[in-house]
Amino acid sequence: MIELSNVKAFYPGGEGLELVNVTVKPGEFVYLIGPSGAGKSSVLKLIYMDIKPQSGFVRVNGFNSLNMKRKQIPLLRRKLGIIFQDFKLLTDRTVFENVAFTLNVTNSRQRDIKRKVLRVLAEVGLRHKENKMPHELSGGEQQRVAIARALVNEPIILLADEITGNLDPLSEEDIISLLEKIHAKGTAILMATHDNRLVRGKNRKIIRIEKGRTIN
Repeated sequence: MIELSNVKAFYPGGEGLELVNVTVKPGEFVYLIGPSGAGKSSVLKLIYMDIKPQSGFVRVNGFNSLNMKRKQIPLLRRKLGIIFQDFKLLTDRTVFENVAFTLNVTNSRQRDIKRKVLRVLAEVGLRHKENKMPHELSGGEQQRVAIARALVNEPIILLADEITGNLDPLSEEDIISLLEKIHAKGTAILMATHDNRLVRGKNRKIIRIEKGRTIN
């Protein structure tokens, strides 16, 4: 489903990825582990084609960076659910409106939007807060809204970038537990984190990255 093969990708300042190999199969839960600045976010950006490799290739569910056209990028991203550390919620919109945003952009039917949004809000335990504003929620609840927004398009994979970084330990545990439940229903997950504690005792595939290189 996802393959990064012998990828090199550099930013104008010279930093970037020296040599990266990553595979994620359908239904897998994979941790991408490495210290801050190792290149974890760059790997995710390559997957949703925010950056392109200078060499090697990225293949995502039939799309390939070698022949990817710019107009195809939105089509690819509709198949991905992307979650960030800082939530990226729209502060002037309700929980319901935040989750519905991508469906409105793609001109989904209103009755379908309501059904899908309420379903994913129930899945993340926030059905009762659909009319709340982001500032009325805790950090953990805001991250749950972000997860619901990522899920609403029924993506082939969730890409999670340090999503527990701004949370207290209890909220962190809740979010990891939620991801486990989502994965159990069949959604693949690639989670980037610098926190080795999160992978201890878990029977998950782990890919380590240091100084722009994946380590077997």
